[in-house]
Amino acid sequence: MAINPAEQAIYGGLYGSDAMRAVFDERTGLARMLEVEAALARVQAKLGIVPGEAAEAIAGAAALENLSVEEIAASTRVVGYPVVGLTKALAKAAGAEAGRYVHWGATTQDILDTALVLQVRDGLDLLEKAMRRLLRALVAKAVAHRDDVMAGRTHLQHALPLTFGYKCAVWANPLIDDLERIAMLRPRVLKAQFGGAVGTLASLGDRGRAVTEGLAAALGLLAPTAPWHVARDSLAEVMSVLAIHGGNLAKFATDIVLLMQTEIAEVFEPHQPGRGSSSTMPQKRNPIACEYVLAAVRGAQSLAPMVASAMAQDHERATGPWQAEQLALPQVFVLIAGALDHAVAIAEGMVVDTARMRRNLDQTGGLIMAEAVMMGLAPAIGRQAAHDVLEHACARALAEKRPLGEVLAGEPDLKGRIDQASLARLTDPARYLGECGAVVDRVAARAKNA
Repeated sequence: MAINPAEQAIYGGLYGSDAMRAVFDERTGLARMLEVEAALARVQAKLGIVPGEAAEAIAGAAALENLSVEEIAASTRVVGYPVVGLTKALAKAAGAEAGRYVHWGATTQDILDTALVLQVRDGLDLLEKAMRRLLRALVAKAVAHRDDVMAGRTHLQHALPLTFGYKCAVWANPLIDDLERIAMLRPRVLKAQFGGAVGTLASLGDRGRAVTEGLAAALGLLAPTAPWHVARDSLAEVMSVLAIHGGNLAKFATDIVLLMQTEIAEVFEPHQPGRGSSSTMPQKRNPIACEYVLAAVRGAQSLAPMVASAMAQDHERATGPWQAEQLALPQVFVLIAGALDHAVAIAEGMVVDTARMRRNLDQTGGLIMAEAVMMGLAPAIGRQAAHDVLEHACARALAEKRPLGEVLAGEPDLKGRIDQASLARLTDPARYLGECGAVVDRVAARAKNA
């Protein structure tokens, strides 16, 4: 009875990915909790805190088939958390003697938080894999179209010429930053949680730290300097980084949507029969993948602040903010994974019409080269005088619907100051690309180390 479209059979494939849903699935969460309980028992056995036979019995019983989801759900509705029901079931499966040592010295949040961190680790791994695939695709397009000239646009109007390769490089470069952000946050978020009732581990005497470090090592996590039951900055950072990454995906999708407009028609999403079709207009090829990138990112970015606001936690155990994280964090991972899948498909299969790019570039009759001509004239007549001449010439070209070069050739203020060959060079878009090629080369080189 799924309400969220990202969890439904019909919409689920558009708003998320099955792989990410599996990471944060309810049963996966229970399996991760059992993994933590088993690791805890084995570490404590090594330290002589619990009997070795009990630890092995607990670890052997820590399997999903020994749990009843229905019973844990019933317990959770009463208690408020699933760990009580889970530990009871685990203790029963381990046997009466071994069951006495289940959850030794731990508190509910230790198990839930550490299990969540394991899920976050898997989620980040999936996202990184997709991000690198997207980066590779965009860099490949940037290199392939390094010198293909098109119109650059500011305020949705022609501004200066650039190359499509440059545009792809500008889409790609922030992805490298996103990968760096994830690498930097991993040590801050991939930490075990083990503090007991209020974080002091008083029940374990002088062996609390040894258990914490052993548990972290057993799970492939770091041992925190201090318990983080009520210090939730690392999870808020994860959500912030995913929101930023979503913004970079949304930028890419927005540009593709605009480039697919009928009047522009320079780049298209990959097409398959029926993809992006309309129920009433057979000619339509809507930017459907881009639309779901944008929708998923908006959803993720609206949920990320919920985790940030949950940082205001009271004393040593929060009354509400902690629980709010559960509503946001898995959804953000799923939505960003879905947006990434769409972005990868677009980047790998986009259809690029370079001939249309050239026609669009030429449709203003050279007006896009006004700055180039101005800067070419400036050494001879001064920048402001060159600006005034070009402003007047552009107004005439627009009013008379004539090419800018033709109008400039008849400008009395330019008589004897510029010859036709120089004017032709100044109005050639391919000669006014500045750093376009260098940007592509730098991004491609940087991407090799990402």
